[in-house]
Parts: sequence; C-alpha cells; structure tokens
Amino acid sequence: MKQLREYDIIIWGASGFTGRLVAEYLFNNYDSNNNLKWAIAGRNILKLESVRKEILDDRVPIVVADSNDLKSLNEMVKKTKVICTTVGPYAKYGSNLVASCVQNKTHYCDLAGEVQWIRKMIDKYHNEAIANNIKIVNSCGFDSIPSDMGVYYIQKQTKALNNKRAKLIEMRVAGAKGGISGGTYKSLSNVNKEANKDKEIFKVVINPYGLNPIGEQEGLDKSDLRKIIYDKSSNSWIGPFIMAAINTKIVRRSNALSNYSYGKDFMYNEATLNGKGFMGKIKGYLLAVPIFILMSAKPGSVLKKLIDFMLPKPGEGPSKKDRETGYYNLRFYITLEDGSKAFAKVIGDMDPGYGSTSKMLAESAICLAKDELPNSNGVLTPSIAMGDALLSRLEKNAGLSFNFNNK
Repeated sequence: MKQLREYDIIIWGASGFTGRLVAEYLFNNYDSNNNLKWAIAGRNILKLESVRKEILDDRVPIVVADSNDLKSLNEMVKKTKVICTTVGPYAKYGSNLVASCVQNKTHYCDLAGEVQWIRKMIDKYHNEAIANNIKIVNSCGFDSIPSDMGVYYIQKQTKALNNKRAKLIEMRVAGAKGGISGGTYKSLSNVNKEANKDKEIFKVVINPYGLNPIGEQEGLDKSDLRKIIYDKSSNSWIGPFIMAAINTKIVRRSNALSNYSYGKDFMYNEATLNGKGFMGKIKGYLLAVPIFILMSAKPGSVLKKLIDFMLPKPGEGPSKKDRETGYYNLRFYITLEDGSKAFAKVIGDMDPGYGSTSKMLAESAICLAKDELPNSNGVLTPSIAMGDALLSRLEKNAGLSFNFNNK
C-alpha cells in the first residue's frame, strides 16, 4: 500500500474462538518480529482486554469498532494495510466491512464460505476494488485454501514437469479429524435460510459456476455430488463433501480470473473417499446421512432446532489437544490433457475447522501485508490474489504439505 498505515494487520473479531486462535498464532510466531505491526479489534473492549490478558500481552494494541457503525469501521480500516476478519456469518456482519475496505483502499481477507454473499460482494465491489488497487480475498481457511491452492500447485507442476495442463482434477477427502466449527455451521444455516427465501440466491448456490464472472457461468462441470457412487478414478465408493459447495466454485472462479489458464474445458469436483467393497459403500451412506439431514432441515422446523441444539455454537470450539491432534488428507486424481494420469496430495497438520484454518488465515493476512504479489486486484480467490507467495507460506509456516507424482 502506498499510504503510511499504523498497522500491517488488524484482526477483526479477535474475541471470538477462531479470532483468538489467529491472534495467538501471530503473537507466538511473529511477536518478536518488529517488521510486523498488528492489533486486535472488535466491538467489546472488555472481551478484547480479556483476550490480551489471557493469551497475548499489553504490547498488542486494541482497536474498538462496530460492524453496524460505518464511521467506526472507517476509522479502524484507515489504520491498517490489511483487515483479517473471522466475524461471520459474513452475510450478516461482513458487508459494511468490505465496503469500508474498498472505500479506504485496504486489503481484506476472511473465512467466508457463503456463496450467495461472495456473489453479492463480487457484483457490488469487484470493479471498484480493481480501480482502487486492492485485494478482497474470501475463503482463506479450510474452505477453500487446500482446494484452491492445491489445484494451483498441481497446474504449476504439470506444466513444469510435463508441459501440459491438468484437464480434470478430482479431489477426494481421504481422511480428516476435527468437527465442524460453530461459525461454519451458523454460516451454512444462513445460506440455507437465504436460499429458501430467495429463488435468485438459490440459483447462485446451485450453479456450479455461480461465482464466475457474469456471462462466463457455463462449463462442463455438473452439480456437486449428492449421492453414493463408485468412483473409477480412486477405485472407491465416494459420497458428498459438504465443503464442495464453496470449494468447487472458488476453484472455477480462479480459472476464470486467470484468463482460463487451466483451460475452458477444465473440470473439477470433490467428494469423500469411503473405501472399497461392501463396507466402503456402507461407510459412504453412514457418513452421508448427517449431511442429508443437515441440508434438508428447514429453517424454523423441529429438526433444525434439534440440530442447532446439538451442534457447536459460534464461539465454541475444541480443546488445544483436539486441535493439535487433528489433521486432513486430501487426494487429487489428475487427468492431463493428453489423457495421462497423475496424483497429488495436500495434507494439513491440525484439525481443519480451527487449528489449520487459523494458521491459513493468519498467513494469508501476512502475505497480503508483506509479500510481493501478483498484479491482480478485485474480489479474488486466494490463488489469484497471492499465488506463489501464499503457497510458500503455507508450506513453510502453516503446516500444509503439497506433493505431486506422475503415475
């Protein structure tokens, strides 16, 4: 950024569960680095002071603002190069902050997996963000960095090693340990609620290319998997993956924003890997049942209220031990443009919803504040906004590993 700013990064929502983890990560890993100036922010100074006392120290500045008070948001945003926000559902609490960042020429990153809201931000602010030379970067957590950066990495490898592009990539979740976060569930619930009320929102949510630029929302990909099928690529039974609804659209937007560097005939899909034989099929159905129940529960229904009661609330999350013993293992089955095959893995070293997500978001914020980045601006995906710089940070600092093998 050309303007002199008081801070490199402000963490908005630092008193929430994930916001605390982001702040703790920065404090533990970058506190001694005087080249990074950062602060925590939220609307409740008492909660922020409690966070500072419990996991930080008095050297970390506090900024107070309110998501419904544009004046306070503008005052906060003007102080920093990057706003890093964990406050969702973003459709409820994020729009004013994005507007302020665009207006005040401040980079922005979040954890949004809300397709309908990201679409709205694209339509309202993409061109203005380009004009103001800033990056508004959504989905910088488990949804959708492993998918988006995984595909970015694969395309780099296939070009470097084979001078070919990957025409088809099929991501399969081979294993994961860690539950859904309260914030993620709240955001999913809000997406369903808005889609049930508004047919236009429903169309965006179910369109495989719903986040592509207007006029470029067609392609070979179909809707995300909603049943249990046998998959020849992995020789396994596969089932629906709840994060596919956002991840696949982010990957396709990356392709479109890169002037179709993956090809206009590029295809991408995601599913869970459940194993071979009869037991693999049974496992697939058992894993799919909770997803079907979750997605079919109508807002206000008895079923929805029961699910709300059972699942974590925003601000709730697993213990430090559970976060640190969590992991995820994503496999990518690749078909190159000449029909040859390849294989890749992306592995994360902590639970996806909290431990790994907080590290990915923090490194995204630092990347936006400090690194030499692609000359791309607007409402962007992680790979288009940050490219190689983010890939390097994820491997060196955030506990992700990317591996590629020609078959």
